[in-house]
Amino acid sequence: MRLQGKTALVSGAGRNNGRAIALNFAREGADLILVARHLGDELDTVAKECEGYGVRVLSLLADVSRQEDVDDLVQKGVERFGKVDILVNVVGIRPHKLLWEFTAAEWEQVFAVNVHSTFHLVKALAPRMIERGAGGSIIVLGGLSALRSGKPDSVGVVSSKHAQYGLVKSLAQALGPHNIRVNLLALGNIENKRLNPEWYKGSGGDPNTDSVLAKSPMRRWGTQQEVANVALFLASDESSYITGDRIVCAGGAYM
Repeated sequence: MRLQGKTALVSGAGRNNGRAIALNFAREGADLILVARHLGDELDTVAKECEGYGVRVLSLLADVSRQEDVDDLVQKGVERFGKVDILVNVVGIRPHKLLWEFTAAEWEQVFAVNVHSTFHLVKALAPRMIERGAGGSIIVLGGLSALRSGKPDSVGVVSSKHAQYGLVKSLAQALGPHNIRVNLLALGNIENKRLNPEWYKGSGGDPNTDSVLAKSPMRRWGTQQEVANVALFLASDESSYITGDRIVCAGGAYM
């Protein structure tokens, strides 16, 4: 029960890594504010699964790339639980296009989801966390795009993920004196249900022929539970001296 007495806000909680993180936190005793942009039925299912562990859950539909949505959901969460100790921002998109193929609106949407969502969430939560004086943990899920140059058609992903990691480090500097830690969880090849499978070419699942898995010494996909285990570590007091850093969960694909 490493998170007993804590309240965690998890965005993107309706499926995949967000769902696994929410369930892991519930097992460890955290009350939960679960957020998804749509997929209301799936979010309700996750909420019920979490409640099965005896914790309290508030599920909300909101677009965390919009400040007004974030302000509203944070207000509702604080009214319900009185506080938020842990934030996990899971949302992200990764369109694969050359720079000149982007419309201005598409480019702005990539940054809105991958970068601005963390800005909006922390802007709404940090003053409350500072005022309480009890510290906290902020975890931003990213990818290896935050750490390397990527490919020509990943310019939107790489640019936004580098900005995301820069934001994480800047926030760690600002919030460290208040014992609020901020870290990036950088993921490699994780088994997820893809909303846009066309963005993941060369990932057929066979480690002998799969160009994606060939880059990993472990020669397999990571699991959502493995991601959730790292998130739990970063959320708990076991990582109390880690901030402004990135933990890589990628099976050795980044060395």
